[in-house]
Amino acid sequence: MAKGERVFLRGLTSAQYGLSEFRAAQLAAPRVRNDSVVVDDASVGHSGDSRESRTWWRIGPGDDPFLTQTLQVHFVQLPPGTSNRGHGHQNEALFYILEGRGYEIHDDRRYDWSAGHPVVVHTDSVHRHYNPYDEQATALVMKAKGTWMYLGLLQQGRGGPPADAAGLGPREDWSQLWTPGVDQRKKVVTQADTEWELTPLGRVRVMSSPARTDVRAFSVDVFELEIPAGSRSGKRWHMADEVLYVLSGSGYSLHWEVSADIADRYYARIATEPARYEITAGDTLYVPQNTVAQHFSADGEPLRLLSGQNRLFKQLGYDRVAYLEHAPEFSPAAAASR
Repeated sequence: MAKGERVFLRGLTSAQYGLSEFRAAQLAAPRVRNDSVVVDDASVGHSGDSRESRTWWRIGPGDDPFLTQTLQVHFVQLPPGTSNRGHGHQNEALFYILEGRGYEIHDDRRYDWSAGHPVVVHTDSVHRHYNPYDEQATALVMKAKGTWMYLGLLQQGRGGPPADAAGLGPREDWSQLWTPGVDQRKKVVTQADTEWELTPLGRVRVMSSPARTDVRAFSVDVFELEIPAGSRSGKRWHMADEVLYVLSGSGYSLHWEVSADIADRYYARIATEPARYEITAGDTLYVPQNTVAQHFSADGEPLRLLSGQNRLFKQLGYDRVAYLEHAPEFSPAAAASR
């Protein structure tokens, strides 16, 4: 990579067939990042910022040390009475509004939002974010942009005719290629659109998942987890890696590495001792692929976590979660009676 270039997709090379050294380096990277970590200030190769708005990155494919490119995380901030620049890209993005209120213009349609709302920037959307109010607005953005880049879906820009417009025919409706009915799905998910459920993981509010066919999201699965003060989540094992943003509260997370024992078949060997990671409000916590994790809330107030995962893992056959321990508040009988 030349200096001053943005990394859109990271390569993976090795002189060996086994990639144990790559995974070892990934597992050794610090997994908790806070506001002191700005891995990209959006000064190179970005389209959305205006003179007033601000964008900064927490997790991305160009990071050193490297965590993941299955899910990228950045923040967008709009001071009162401002907007960012309009632009378009093929990849989908999910904005979770951390503070303030405002609205989007997506493909000439307006979508209003406020704190606590997830907002979907749909595939192939021309969009712009506005804050006409007298309070600052900030959003956490999760997106699986690397998936689009890998698949060659990289047509994006700030707008304007194609460079070779003279040799092109008239405009056609791009949405002819979309899944039928997507324009009827929700792009802003309000609290009234969700329900808190008591699950083996704990108290969960699902905002985006394969089961939520009412939401116009196809690449990023998002839920909120609330752990009572002094309690813990379920202990779960899944193949997808995960980014958790600490909305409020504090505590710690235990991670057990899972090694592959390749014999007559694949066997899993779970570490006997976990690694511990302290977390507090504003942190992002990374859980690597094929890891057992459990989260613990400190005394005083509940720990609220926003979870994001790349849905592609489910399409690859890893759509199950193994619970090695349930959250203390959960019982199958109580859940069945709800």
